[in-house]
Amino acid sequence: MNRVKALICIIIPILLAYALNTKFGDLPPILKFLNPFTGFWQNAESDMVNASKKMKLKGAHDKIDILFDDKMIPHVFAQNDHDVYYAQGYVTAMHRLWQMDFQTRFAAGRISEVVGKKAIEVDRYQRRMGMVYGAENSLKGMMEDPKAKEMILAYTEGINAYIHSLSRASLPVEYKLLDFKPEDWTPIKCALLLKQMSAVLAMGSDEFYMTNILKKFGPEITKDLFPDYPFKESPIIPVGTKWDFKPLPIPQTPSGYTEMMTGNIKTKQKVEGIGSNNWAVSGAKTKSGYPILANDPHLDLTLPSIWYQIQLNAPGLNSYGVSLPGAPGIIIGFNKDIAWGVTNVAADVLDFYQIKFKDNSHKSYWYNNSWKNTVQRLETIKIKGGPDEIDTVYYTHQGPVVYFQKPNYSKANNVPVGNALRWIAHDKSNELMTFYYLNRGKNYADYRKALTYYTAPAQNFIFASAENDIAITPNGKFPLKWKDQGKFILDGSDPANDWQGWIPASQNPTVKNPPRNFVSSANQSSTDPTYPYYINWEFSPYERGQRINDRLTVMKDATADSMRVLQSDSYSIIAQDLLPHILPLIDASKLNATQKEALNMTTKWNKFFEPKEVAASIFDLWTKRLSYDIWDDEFTIADIPMRYPSRDRTIELIRSDLNSKWFDNIKTSKKETLTDLVNESFKFTCDSLEKKYGPIGKNWNWGKVKGTNVPHLAKIPGFGSKKLLIGGAKSTVNAVSEANGPSWRMVIELGKKVKGHGVYPGGQSGNPGSPFYDNMVDTWAQGKLYDLFFMQSPDDNTGKIISRYKISKK
Repeated sequence: MNRVKALICIIIPILLAYALNTKFGDLPPILKFLNPFTGFWQNAESDMVNASKKMKLKGAHDKIDILFDDKMIPHVFAQNDHDVYYAQGYVTAMHRLWQMDFQTRFAAGRISEVVGKKAIEVDRYQRRMGMVYGAENSLKGMMEDPKAKEMILAYTEGINAYIHSLSRASLPVEYKLLDFKPEDWTPIKCALLLKQMSAVLAMGSDEFYMTNILKKFGPEITKDLFPDYPFKESPIIPVGTKWDFKPLPIPQTPSGYTEMMTGNIKTKQKVEGIGSNNWAVSGAKTKSGYPILANDPHLDLTLPSIWYQIQLNAPGLNSYGVSLPGAPGIIIGFNKDIAWGVTNVAADVLDFYQIKFKDNSHKSYWYNNSWKNTVQRLETIKIKGGPDEIDTVYYTHQGPVVYFQKPNYSKANNVPVGNALRWIAHDKSNELMTFYYLNRGKNYADYRKALTYYTAPAQNFIFASAENDIAITPNGKFPLKWKDQGKFILDGSDPANDWQGWIPASQNPTVKNPPRNFVSSANQSSTDPTYPYYINWEFSPYERGQRINDRLTVMKDATADSMRVLQSDSYSIIAQDLLPHILPLIDASKLNATQKEALNMTTKWNKFFEPKEVAASIFDLWTKRLSYDIWDDEFTIADIPMRYPSRDRTIELIRSDLNSKWFDNIKTSKKETLTDLVNESFKFTCDSLEKKYGPIGKNWNWGKVKGTNVPHLAKIPGFGSKKLLIGGAKSTVNAVSEANGPSWRMVIELGKKVKGHGVYPGGQSGNPGSPFYDNMVDTWAQGKLYDLFFMQSPDDNTGKIISRYKISKK
C-alpha cells in the first residue's frame, strides 16, 4: 500500500506538470504562461525608456544611429544602403516580430503548424491559390536585381540579428499564448508579405458569380443589370484627357465569347471592397503656393497596425513614411523633394479558366486541339498535434487548378471548381525597386522611372513635388485583353482566351498638372471610356471620388488642415442621390409612433454620417434592406453563387424605372411595386433597430450602431481596442466601418521645407503590454494628425528623442 501511495504521489505531480505545461485547444500552457521569470509578466513595459544603448552587431558594416521619438518611431541614420535596411529589419522585428511571423505564416498556408488542424482549410486555400508559388517567382525577380537583392538580404539579416538576441522571457506574448518559437527569417518571407498584399487588394473575383448570372438570365439581362461603365462616374483621369500614344492592336474577341453574349448558347449583395483615398493639389490652390498631398489607404484595422512608421537616412536617401512590417523600404511617404501615395486600382488581373481533363488522374488537359500535361506541385502542410498532410495541386500553363471539390471555407465561395487560376501575383516581379527609387526621388522623371518596376497589386500612384508638379497614374502590369475578357469564366482550351501580352507601362493612364489643379482617386473607374485598353469592367462606386472632387474643385488657399478635414468628411452622396426618390414613397399614415419619429429624423437629416446621428443608422440599414428586397428573390439560389447588381445600377433603377419588373417579389402571389418595397424596408429597419437597441434615441446613434473598433490581428480577446464612437461610412470619404477604414492618414506639405502630418489607429509596438501599443488610436478616432518629426541628422534636436541606439560592427 505504501508503494502505491508513493507511486501516486510521484505520478500525479508529473501528470499535473505535463498538463500545465502543455497547450490544449485554445488554452496556453498555464505554467509556462504564468511563469514570473519567462511568462507573460515579462512582456509588461513601463513608461520609462532606455535613454541610450550601445550594441555591436556582426551584420553591421559601419556605425548606425537609431533614434526613437516620443511616439517610439525610429529614425535610422546609416552610412550605406546595406546598413539602413539592416537596421530597418532589426527595429521592425524589435517592435513587430510576432506580427511579421503570423502574417507570413498565413500567406504561406502555415497556420496549422501553430494552431492545429482547425486552420487546415485556411492553409489549403493559401497553397491552392498559389501564394507560395507566386512568392517564389517574385523572389527570383528580386534576387536578379543587385540593389533589390542587397535590400532584402540586409533586411533579413537585421531581423535575424534581433531574433537571435531573444530569450524565452523576452518572446512576444503571442508566442507564449500559442506556445511556439520564432524561426529564422528568410527572404521568401519578404516576398510572401508582398504577395499577401496582392491577395488583400487584388484577389477579388466575380467571374464565377457573373457566369452563373449569365447562365440563369441570359446575355441581354446580364448586360442591362451589369453594364461595363457606371451611370454616374467621376474618373481618376479627368474626362477629356488626351492619350498621347499610339495604342497596340487589341486582341480579337474569340467567336465563342461573341456567340455566348448574343444568346446563341445557353449557358449577394456585393460588399464594398477595400478602398482608399488620395489626392494632391497644386500650388495654385494652396496658401503656401506649393503642392499638398494626402493619402489614407482603407484596409482592415488591426492591432498591431498593418503599417510601421519609420525614417530611413543614408547617402542619397532621407525618406519618412510607413513601411509594411516584413518588407524593406517605405511604401507611402515623402522626402524633402517629393511625396507619394497609393490607392487600389482593382484591375482585372485574376481570371479563371474552365479546364477539360482527359481523365480523373488530372495529368492531361485539352488545350489548342491537343492534350497537354499538367505539372504536379506537392504542398506539405504541417499540423500541430497531428500528422503532416500532403496536398497535390495541379498546374496548367494558366496556373493552379484551385479546387476539384467545393471546400468548407467561406473565403473560397467565389472559386469555381475544376478551374485554373491565372493571376498576375504568380509572375516574376520586383516591386521593391519602385519604392527604392521613390524613396530617393527628386522629381517627376524619377517618379515615372520608379513606376516602371511595379507589377502588382495595381495601384493609383499619386505624386507631388517641390517643383510644383502633381500627377496620378493607375499603375501596374496590365494584361493586354479583349474587352470584358475575364468578366466571366473563360474556356481554358482556347488559346484566344489566354492573356495576349501587356499594355506598355508608358501607356498606362496618367495625368500630370491637369487644368483643374488637382489629381485624386478613390478606387473609382481609372478613365472614361475613351481609353483604348481594357483594365476592368467594374470599379468601386463613384460616391467617394465625387465628394472629393466636389470639395477640391471649390477649394482655395488650402492648408494641411483643409486636407485633414476632408479626410474626415462624412457626407453621403448616396443619401443625396437616393433620398429624394424614396422619402416621398413612404406612407406616413401607416407608420407607428417610432417609425414616424424615424421618418421625421431622416427627412431633416443633413446627410452626414456623424457619430451622434440617428438618421445615419436608419438610412444605412434602410438602403441595405431595400437592396435585399429588390434583388434577393432572383439572385439568391442555393448552391448557385451569384451577386446583386451594383449600387449604381440599383439607384439608376429607382430613379428612372418605377415600373421595373425587378421590384416584384417572384416568391409571392402579389405583384409588389417600388412603393411596397420602400415601405417594407423602412418599417423593417425601424423594427430591427428598436428590437436591438431599444426605443429610438441615443442608443440608435450611428457611432454606437456601427461599433468601430480595432481588433487584434489574430482576434485574441482583450488585445483589441475599445469601441470607438466615430463617424464615417464605407461610402463616405471617411470610410470607417466596424473594423475597416483609413489605416494611415497622411498629409504632406511640399515646399522649401517639407512638413509631414500623419497618424494610424494603433502604436509602434506590437506588445499589448507596451504604452506604445495603442497610444495613437484616440487621436486617429478624433480625426487629428500628429506632426511628423523629419530629422535631418542624428543631432537634430527639433523633436523629442526619448531613446538612442548606437550600433557598431562587431
